[in-house]
Amino acid sequence: MEDIVFDHEQKPGHGADDAQRAAEQADEQGLLFTDDVSPLPSDTGYRGPTACNAAGISYRQLDYWARTGLVEPSVRGATGSGTQRLYSFRDILILKVIKRLLDAGISLQQIRAAVQHLRERGTDDLTRVTLMSDGASVYECTSNDEVIDLLQGGQGVFGIAIGGVWREIEGTLSELPSERTAEDGEQVASMSDELAARRAARNAG
Repeated sequence: MEDIVFDHEQKPGHGADDAQRAAEQADEQGLLFTDDVSPLPSDTGYRGPTACNAAGISYRQLDYWARTGLVEPSVRGATGSGTQRLYSFRDILILKVIKRLLDAGISLQQIRAAVQHLRERGTDDLTRVTLMSDGASVYECTSNDEVIDLLQGGQGVFGIAIGGVWREIEGTLSELPSERTAEDGEQVASMSDELAARRAARNAG
């Protein structure tokens, strides 16, 4: 069984020229930490097809990952016939990271370990993480120096900046339908109150 490696140790340097090339490469790939992302929407849910669209996965993958506990919808699960699963922004973020790792040839065992690690992080911490992989291990970088160090050492050949994925998903979801969970509840309550008032008026008349 392969273990995921979250490596914070600095690797041996390979000279100023190598470091400069690694920094340029990281910058071109958008792997360096730049600006903050917007706050996480907490009262918004997205249906399965929307989550698939934003994450770039098939509905079969979404369903399988939900059934196996890899990524379950955290806003609302499927509780019976006719109910729609609702995924949070954070769920979709992790779905897209999984898709990127799969495309890079990372094993599902390592991905499960990475997802568990990301779940345990706070939202603010999550956006300050870049995942790097050499195809055998996955490394977590939380500073520009660590990203550059892995690249110049030839070990991190693939990277995912979580903050960058966050902004991509924001752009995609802005054009797709969402459901406001709090407002939905208020609307239902309001409609129920209105119907009850009408019935009471009819009975009184």
